[in-house]
Amino acid sequence: MLNQSNYTILLVEDDANDILLIRRAFRKINAINPIHIVKDGEEAIAYLQGQGEYGDRDTYPLPLLMLLDLKLPRKSGLEVLEWLRQQPNLKRLPVVVLTASRENADINVAYDIGINSYLIKPPNFKALQNMLGDVNNYWLSLNQQPILK
Repeated sequence: MLNQSNYTILLVEDDANDILLIRRAFRKINAINPIHIVKDGEEAIAYLQGQGEYGDRDTYPLPLLMLLDLKLPRKSGLEVLEWLRQQPNLKRLPVVVLTASRENADINVAYDIGINSYLIKPPNFKALQNMLGDVNNYWLSLNQQPILK
């Protein structure tokens, strides 16, 4: 098994409270992966392309997993996902949507574009912690990771 401590999670989330809770939940489950946070769709694309402030891949490495909210400023999560799946070197990146939207249209479109999983943000911290524990165990431990360039 690879040493996953060198790999980052990219959290694409604009809600400061959700960011705080997600970071806290990952700490509570003793997740070892660093979490990089971007707060809108355009910033997510810049990070993935290594543009601007994200040009240093030692500081901002390609993520092992992207947790993507759908309702984002500037570019929506679905627009980010659509862009990502068109990038030859990045299209294999595992993407887990983590959103409050239960709309069937959002769920179906996200799967049509190519998400790997669609999760609804739970109503309380303990449920979030349990969910992120499962995400951590599956996506960062059990899942075989694709190679990204």
